[in-house]
Amino acid sequence: MGKAVVVVLGIVLFVYALYDLIATPAAQAKVLPKVVWLLVILVPVGGPLLWIYWGHAKDAPPKPRDPGGRPRPPGPRGPDDDPDYLRGL
Repeated sequence: MGKAVVVVLGIVLFVYALYDLIATPAAQAKVLPKVVWLLVILVPVGGPLLWIYWGHAKDAPPKPRDPGGRPRPPGPRGPDDDPDYLRGL
C-alpha cells in the first residue's frame, strides 16, 4: 500500500509540473529553456521538484500606485463604505 501511495504522488507531481511548464510563458522560465526543463521533468520525482522550486519566476503582480509613487489606499468595498455615496444621503 505504501509503494502505491509513493507512485501516485510521483505521478501527481509529474502531471502538475508538466502542466505548469506548459502554462508558463517562455520569458518566465529561469536558468534553462523550456525544452530542457521538459527533459528535466522526465526525471522521476527530482525533476518536477526542480521545476517547481527553481524553474520559473513566481513574481507577484505589482501593487497599484498613484502617480506620486505611493501605494493607493484600498477602494470602497460597498456603497455604505463609499464616502461619495454617504455624502449624498
